[in-house]
Amino acid sequence: MQMPIVIAPDSFKGSLTSAEVAEAMAKGVKRVLPQADMTLLPLSDGGEGLVDSLVVASGGRLAEFDVTGPLGTPVTAKMGLMGDGQTAVIEMAQASGLILVPENKRNPLVTTTFGTGELIKKALELGCSHLIIGIGGSATNDGGMGMAQALGFRFFDEQKQPLGQGGGELARLARIDASGRDPRLDDVTIEVACDVNNPLTGPQGAAHIYGPQKGATSEMVEFLDAALSNYDQILQRDLGQDVGKVPGAGAAGGLGAGLMALLGGLLVSGIELVLDVLDFDKKVKGACLVLTGEGKFDAQSAFGKVPMGVAHRARKLGVPVVVIAGSVLPSAEILHGEGVTAYFSILNQPMSLNEAMDHGAELVENQVAEVMRLFNVAN
Repeated sequence: MQMPIVIAPDSFKGSLTSAEVAEAMAKGVKRVLPQADMTLLPLSDGGEGLVDSLVVASGGRLAEFDVTGPLGTPVTAKMGLMGDGQTAVIEMAQASGLILVPENKRNPLVTTTFGTGELIKKALELGCSHLIIGIGGSATNDGGMGMAQALGFRFFDEQKQPLGQGGGELARLARIDASGRDPRLDDVTIEVACDVNNPLTGPQGAAHIYGPQKGATSEMVEFLDAALSNYDQILQRDLGQDVGKVPGAGAAGGLGAGLMALLGGLLVSGIELVLDVLDFDKKVKGACLVLTGEGKFDAQSAFGKVPMGVAHRARKLGVPVVVIAGSVLPSAEILHGEGVTAYFSILNQPMSLNEAMDHGAELVENQVAEVMRLFNVAN
């Protein structure tokens, strides 16, 4: 008898990609149930792995482009083209991510999203009519100004001189000129995978909450917050766009606000977007089990993370969900009430974090095999 099983994990950050986790899970299932009919859906919550997840699942392809990195130097960034031939998938971190900036050079006064705009321009050149943009992992605090500059917008100071790059320049912003905006943007739908609710400015805004991890001192945080406030006012005055208080406007150093105000982007839950694009409900309907997972599983997983997005969908369809995680914290117990049937850590003996990460695939496979033995007995 065939047993339909859906395998839909996130990555184990720093150890395994979501595709590698899915493959390891599949090996564990096969060891016990070689006849199982498995559907592998490597997932992402809209951050790291978004491009790979949607490209693999849709039968699309990857493309690489040389663009401007966050410090103004060239970087090579990948973009996904989904199987429908019309949808481009972009991770802003590929072009403007913190991972691209050495720790001793992190400075959100100067880092730019220009390269993200260049990726969007490449998608337009390829004739894409639908863009999915993940905005996690940014190095920037420029409100998306750099992105917009790459797409034809111009930003001026009081002396009518064009602004340079970086979040610090927004303090001098006096006027936005959208007359050179790429007209192809009018024919494109933009969905932005965003799972934070921060406004653009204030104590919970982009600079205060995320600035320090991008290299901002306490003085820089105050300066950047004031600069974004100025930007917000100019967006309202020159473009009639009042987005500063919209939940998610402060994501990625204000890129959320820029995508909404300048490009007409729609901010949506990352995991919900991914599950919808992959037609998850249809693939899970009729399954006897869903296996999912992530690196660390705890109460915080309830907020936009892959396992809980999967669990909520599967619960509505009456399909049990088992979570396999690198580590499981006691607070995860409350998630049983959210659609999680059971959860297991891959750690089967005392070991260091480095050991666990080095042997991640093997540990995932072994734990899934044990879960499937239980499942086989129960069925």
